[in-house]
Amino acid sequence: MIYQPREEGQGLVEYALILVLVAVVVIVILALLGPAIGN
Repeated sequence: MIYQPREEGQGLVEYALILVLVAVVVIVILALLGPAIGN
C-alpha cells in the first residue's frame, strides 16, 4: 500500500488504532493466561 499523507490527523488516527489493537491483544492474552498464572 502506497502511503499518501492527505491530512495532518491521519497519522494520529492510525497510531491510535494500532495502540487500541495492541491493547486488545494484551487484554485477551492476560484473560487467557491469568488463571494459569494465578495457579
